[in-house]
Amino acid sequence: MRSYVSISGLLLLGLWVLPVLADDAKESPKAKSLFDGKTLEHFEVPQFGGEGEVAVQDGVITMGQGVMLTGITYKNDDLPKTNYELTWEARRTMGLDFFAAATFPVGDSHCSFIPGGWGGAVVGLSNIDGEDASENETTKYVSFKDNQWYRFKLRVTPKKIEAWIDDKLVIDAKIEGKKISTRNEVDLSHPLGFAAWQSGAEIRKIELRELEK
Repeated sequence: MRSYVSISGLLLLGLWVLPVLADDAKESPKAKSLFDGKTLEHFEVPQFGGEGEVAVQDGVITMGQGVMLTGITYKNDDLPKTNYELTWEARRTMGLDFFAAATFPVGDSHCSFIPGGWGGAVVGLSNIDGEDASENETTKYVSFKDNQWYRFKLRVTPKKIEAWIDDKLVIDAKIEGKKISTRNEVDLSHPLGFAAWQSGAEIRKIELRELEK
């Protein structure tokens, strides 16, 4: 009798757990690709002034080295303002500065994630309370190699901005009560854009996934 009750209990528990697992699966939306690998259909090339040539080749967006900024800006109006993850892969092909800076929505404002700025090693967020990536609490120093692909991920929620490089968490910034903004140089990257400073770069696999609120 004890064995019968035990087995029955396990069966009932399993029947209860399965719908819960199914609900959890439904709550994990798939990532949406923003770049089709063939064209710049959903992007425009901002006229920063002195920008390098931008093209698509073999599933990669190539950005030639410019006098200052060269980049692409997502032009659709379907972006979330918070509770999302943004991922992309990029590499620097020439130059000594940032090569895959992402400007992205944060509530009613925007922020920029800078990988390899200020001579090639500074990683951080611009701006927090008016301070850029070289001088606020997110400042890190990371060495990047030319022609090596790096995978980047940003997670934006009402309380935090987090950033990963090759699955390593490099930024965990609490943003409640803080002023989030961007430097004037990347105004043309709003609402979502990628840019390189005096560097050649390649970008691919740009994806966005909304999170449960």
